[in-house]
Amino acid sequence: MSKADLSRCTGFEWDKGNAEKNWRKHHVTPSECEQIFFNQPLVVAPDEEHSQKESRYFALGQTDLKRTLFVVFTIRKDLFRVICARDMSRREREAYRTYATKNP
Repeated sequence: MSKADLSRCTGFEWDKGNAEKNWRKHHVTPSECEQIFFNQPLVVAPDEEHSQKESRYFALGQTDLKRTLFVVFTIRKDLFRVICARDMSRREREAYRTYATKNP
């Protein structure tokens, strides 16, 4: 998915169950999830393994307070719909830093 594809999105659609699950399991708020889409760098790739019913993507990004998150999402109409969010793993943080260094 390209940055241009993301730019067509006009907001977020939240499923109450997913929002509560992200907070309960990983202490990630909906606001933090939204922030990563507006901060750089943002790394987005297709999540082909979990895209049977609809196209899913994962994003590596950072919140306004520099918390690094791994977010799985889909796009419905012109809205991001976050499925799950958590802190990046060590391997994901390394990949994110490598990407950021090569794409300042």
